[in-house]
Amino acid sequence: MTPTLTRQSAWNGRTVAWDCFGDGPPLVLLHGTPWSSALWRPIAEALSSRFTVYLGDMPGYGASSKHPDHAVDLGVQAELFAHLLGEWGLERPHVVAHDFGGVVSLRARLLHGARYASLCLVDVVALSPWGSPFFTLVKENADVFAQVPPSVHRGAVEAYIGGASYRGLRDDDLAMLVDPWTGDEGQPALYRQMAQADERFTDEVEPLYGSIDEPTHIVWGTEDAWLSVDQAHRLHELIPHSTLTLVKDAGHLIQLDAPAQLTAELTRWLEVQRAATT
Repeated sequence: MTPTLTRQSAWNGRTVAWDCFGDGPPLVLLHGTPWSSALWRPIAEALSSRFTVYLGDMPGYGASSKHPDHAVDLGVQAELFAHLLGEWGLERPHVVAHDFGGVVSLRARLLHGARYASLCLVDVVALSPWGSPFFTLVKENADVFAQVPPSVHRGAVEAYIGGASYRGLRDDDLAMLVDPWTGDEGQPALYRQMAQADERFTDEVEPLYGSIDEPTHIVWGTEDAWLSVDQAHRLHELIPHSTLTLVKDAGHLIQLDAPAQLTAELTRWLEVQRAATT
């Protein structure tokens, strides 16, 4: 069982579930879609011996609120992230972001005044084009997908999520990722956040990547079928002084395909950054 997030914050009518644990400099881990903080939890616990880790679910995801009238687009998520950093009193935390968490962290930095001690981007949404064929199909027909029978819905989501892994998912990991998107609340919530995804949220900030002056590291699975490794190289070229590490035999779900390699790489990177700021 995934540990429960023990704290809550309110923002513009939304409820944000989050947690904080460990000891050391502040480190924030951002999830993407269709995931939640549960995907980061084992790695967060490993890093908590060296850092004070902040972990949360974006609105529309995990244990946070999923009200149908609340926008959950990437612009909203970036505004919220900048707000949370202020609420938590974090002026320059280390940030590690995955998938949609990438553009959330980048927009917070470039549009909303957030600053970081370091930024690590792991298989992130940051450059157009993005979105699988299934994602695009859902985006254009979200209302229809929200009404399909639960068994059909679950099968589609299992196949969709399974395609994010290169090595294949264990049954318990697949259930951890799929279960939050089932039921009367989860099913429409999944398709709602897909419908609100839009490449304009990356297009708006891509021209600003050259202004990022924080130490930035890019980590990418070589077998990412959702976001090609070519995007890692493009992002590396756009962000000055960034570094790049490729993880072999890992897909988009790098946390599950290569947990030991990813944990070791994050530990190495973060320890170097911590030493540079003390």
